[in-house]
Amino acid sequence: MAKEASFDIVSEINQEEVKNAIALAKKEITNRFDFKGSISEIKLEKNQLVLVSEDEYKIGQVKDILTSKLIKRDVPTKNIHYGESEKAFGGNVRQHADLISGIDKENAKKINTLIKQSGIKVKSTIQDDQIRVTGKSRDDLQQVISLLRDADLKVELQFTNFR
Repeated sequence: MAKEASFDIVSEINQEEVKNAIALAKKEITNRFDFKGSISEIKLEKNQLVLVSEDEYKIGQVKDILTSKLIKRDVPTKNIHYGESEKAFGGNVRQHADLISGIDKENAKKINTLIKQSGIKVKSTIQDDQIRVTGKSRDDLQQVISLLRDADLKVELQFTNFR
């Protein structure tokens, strides 16, 4: 009997890369001419980003700078969910963004449903915040990876522990 092959589907954010991207974004903000003399900052508080600036336009600029730095550091930007802007002290604007790590139950069910509806001969099981996919053929596992890369999900997926 052939040994079964497997891989794990995870959705993780490397906190060190996020810190590095924030440091690079802060450096760019201090050097940019359009931010001279303005109050614009980015803070990381546990699993949440806090952006502060003078107005909505500058918050958008800070988000763009941060996003470009995150992309360069291979941090999945789909896993960053921005909240509504709110008024802060001194007439400034604050915006919170959640860093999502792990696959929530709703997305895990969607992934399982996609795999089952595809008709590929594999088994998928939810294990906390990740999903394990097993099958007899590595080709089937490759088909599942291709299927999930094309799927429109709210989180970025990584495929690990390919055995």
